[in-house]
Amino acid sequence: MTDLALTFGSNGRDFDVIQQGADLATEDGLRSAVLVSLFTDRRAAEDDAMPDGTDDRRGSWQDSYLDRQNDRQGSRLWLLARAKQTDETATRAREYAEEAIAWLIEDGIATAVQVTAEWIRRGLLQMRIRITLADGSPFSDVFTYATETA
Repeated sequence: MTDLALTFGSNGRDFDVIQQGADLATEDGLRSAVLVSLFTDRRAAEDDAMPDGTDDRRGSWQDSYLDRQNDRQGSRLWLLARAKQTDETATRAREYAEEAIAWLIEDGIATAVQVTAEWIRRGLLQMRIRITLADGSPFSDVFTYATETA
């Protein structure tokens, strides 16, 4: 699997493509796929409370092109943008991150995914992602999510 190499933008809310001189960088690993899975807005469930009080459930344009009916791209981390900095919010972040990367198991790329989430400072949530790939090799990385309370 070769993808464009991405990084999470310096503002903590978008992606940047990595350049190598005049070319765009590529990667054979999972980092960019995990970034997109975590930080693209998944459509909210019908029972999710919208953080801004509107009825905008967001969702990714990519959902229209997925192979399985009711399959969804991204995560619901965006629902936590205005949440209080509590252990319960960190638990929801872990659950949302696991939901977002579960496709790796469904598609046979991985046999297990594990996420831990903790607040590392005011308004900044850290998620440690551990994935066991189908061939038994490990993938791990750390990602941060800035909330509006930062």
